[in-house]
This record gives sequence, structure tokens and C-alpha cells, in this order.
Amino acid sequence: MRTIDSLPAKKYYKIGEVCDLTGIKSHTLRYWETEFKLLKPHRANSKQRLYRKVDIENINLIKKFIQNDGLTIAGTKKALAKFNKSNKKTQKDYADFIHLIKSELIGIKNILT
Repeated sequence: MRTIDSLPAKKYYKIGEVCDLTGIKSHTLRYWETEFKLLKPHRANSKQRLYRKVDIENINLIKKFIQNDGLTIAGTKKALAKFNKSNKKTQKDYADFIHLIKSELIGIKNILT
């Protein structure tokens, strides 16, 4: 099982690569797509599933809730809802921080020119 960081830099990963990376079988991934709204891989013209790194991270999160924490599908859905709710605040804080840094950089640029 490879880590996300060890993958070659590319936009999409095929289902076999995702199975190798996560240790989840392809039929389980297809089932999880029906149960979890956040798993929506892109489709190629050939209808092949194409996963992004964020999809792989979400699969690993679902795997953690189900396999490590022993949650059911319903329990995992609730845990994901809580996780996403708390994560949105973190994302807003991060966006605010980035905005502040950009403002400071503009100020520095104006001073230097």
C-alpha cells in the first residue's frame, strides 16, 4: 500500500491504483460511492472511474471510521457530517489567513516601489 505523497503527480488515478493505495477492494469502493455523497469520481469517456487525490483522502477517512473506529455506514455518515462541519471553520480560518498575508504582501510591495 503506497502513500498519497509517493504517487506520481497527476490529476486522476484509476480505480486499480486507488485500491492499491488504500487497501480497499474495487467492489467496496463502488458500493461506498452509492452510500457517501462525497465520493463522486470523475468519469472518462469510456465510463472509467477517475479519482483525484481529494477522493483518495476521503476514502482513507471513510476507511478509518469504518475499519479503525468500528462505525457502521450510518455512523460513518454522521461522523463525516461532524468532521465536515468542523473542517469548514478551519477552511474559513485558513482563507482569512491567506487574505491577510496577501494584504501584507501588497503593502510591502507598495513600500518597496
